[in-house]
Amino acid sequence: MENRSERGQGLCAGRAGQREGLTSTATPIVFSQTIGLFMPAQVPMMRDVAVLFASPWGFEEMCTHKFWRVIADRLSSAGVSSLRFDYPGTGDAGDRSDFQAGLSIWEDSLVEAAEQLRHLSGCRRIIVVSQGLGAAIATNAAGRLGELAGMAFLAPAISGRLYLRELQFWARAIDDGMGLAEAHRSTGGVAIASLTMPEPIAADVRKLDLMAVAAAPCSTCLVIERPNLPAESGFADRLETLGATVTRASYTGYDALVANPTMAKMPLAVAQTLVDWIAGLPAGQQVSSGEAIAGSQCLLCDGYRETPLTFGKAQRLYGVLCEPLGKRQGATVLLLSTAYDRHAGWGRTTVAMARALAREGIASLRFDPANVGDSPPVAGLADQVLYTETQVADVVEALDLVEERGLLPAIVVGRCSGAYLAFRSALRDPRVRGVVVANPFAFFWNPKRNLDEFLSVVPRSLDTYKARLFQRDTLRRLLDGRIDVRVAFSNMGKAIGQRLLQVTGAGPFLVPEQRRNCREVKTAFEQLAARGTELRILYSEHDIGLTHFATHFGADGEGLKRYPNARMAMIEDTDHNLTPEPARRLYFEAIRDMAMAPAPRR
Repeated sequence: MENRSERGQGLCAGRAGQREGLTSTATPIVFSQTIGLFMPAQVPMMRDVAVLFASPWGFEEMCTHKFWRVIADRLSSAGVSSLRFDYPGTGDAGDRSDFQAGLSIWEDSLVEAAEQLRHLSGCRRIIVVSQGLGAAIATNAAGRLGELAGMAFLAPAISGRLYLRELQFWARAIDDGMGLAEAHRSTGGVAIASLTMPEPIAADVRKLDLMAVAAAPCSTCLVIERPNLPAESGFADRLETLGATVTRASYTGYDALVANPTMAKMPLAVAQTLVDWIAGLPAGQQVSSGEAIAGSQCLLCDGYRETPLTFGKAQRLYGVLCEPLGKRQGATVLLLSTAYDRHAGWGRTTVAMARALAREGIASLRFDPANVGDSPPVAGLADQVLYTETQVADVVEALDLVEERGLLPAIVVGRCSGAYLAFRSALRDPRVRGVVVANPFAFFWNPKRNLDEFLSVVPRSLDTYKARLFQRDTLRRLLDGRIDVRVAFSNMGKAIGQRLLQVTGAGPFLVPEQRRNCREVKTAFEQLAARGTELRILYSEHDIGLTHFATHFGADGEGLKRYPNARMAMIEDTDHNLTPEPARRLYFEAIRDMAMAPAPRR
């Protein structure tokens, strides 16, 4: 626990937890206005080397964040310590407005991270594992990283111009997938998935050309290249020409990894190839253990203090407690993850929200449930944890932490699947004073329903299909073959069927599953009303979740009036992710108002 002098005891508890079928998280550290996660070696092997991760950027980083944790776990079991961290202005790192120094800012942070890793692990030599843009950052900084035992390049960004062009197409595909209106799409600078690359950094990225390096950044390299991409194979050739010993491997499963954080499939064969290569490098001499991590680790910035910490049984969960520097007021906000997005949130929105709340005196905790982001899975439980009661247990342990630190009362907040988790957690734990949910798809999920099948092809609302059907861009994508016609018509059929059941009110009578859903939702809302738990429900005006809401409460929400604790509001002109700034502002205000509301009378 970060605010105690028991960090070493926490690590011991983590290892004990592994024997009980649990896995502990890495140890958080703070340096150079950023947050890192140090994973110590479990066995005293290869103590002269440790691994430093150089992450990709943007959407690719969101998709690979969990993959980094999986690799770090395997390295730890193989006797290799590691450190992963966020570049300044990304993830959990402190906010920064001045990026005039360009890409060197991120390169400097990698150099500082290497020093931290040496102190913590006791190692002399570093192995750098990089992906995407991280490969260029690592290559540029290689001469300042001290002695290197090896460098691994996974799907390296070889040409900066080609990388940014690929990013542009990638961003377009993501916006299309979300159904984002043209007016809400970023048109200036380099942006993807609500993340914008600072222009000075983008300007330096445009100049990158790894094929032009005059010397090999390291004498021993591994290049894991995407199939059918000659540029990445050519980079391996270039390193060999410069005298490096190069091992090559195929990045099988890359597309499935970076397609969508919710559906990302971990390419475990690639992870094992990497770990085996690292284990095969010369171990060097044994060294003494590294330095202990001192007491509380806090990131101090303008208006807030953030403490990265591990908590729960065997310290199995990882999160960040964000507190105001001045007087604390209101309830503590638990910001719950959506799907498999890391706790920083889609487009880093959760980080921004937590810090904005702190500047208004409101504390918050954002964290990864088990098997999401930086929190490892619980042995014996299914890998698929969305829409399950297992995640509710994680929220209960987060509430335990809040109570231990004297930060009750608390409210829970979430969007989409995070909204479902917030709602179900409030039912489970009476310590939850209020709930704010945005675009919940459902309020009850039948555990017999096939979630993987649902997630693979999520239908839109009928209103969305009608609005998009005759758009010029839709016709162009149809002619280009970018729309799966069979799937599109199947989803439209489902949407029409749902609308007919909704209009006629026949759903609960004709569909047995709907009868059970209606009973479960009615009981849940009655329980929250009896307890006096305040509930605010927000929907985007054409969100697919409105179909399910209308099944229970009517298209106009008239049925919600039976519950005096609950209110619903519509957010116009926005998408499911609440991308436009006005929509995010309304969401923030609902959370702030709920946190600042006086406790209900019992």
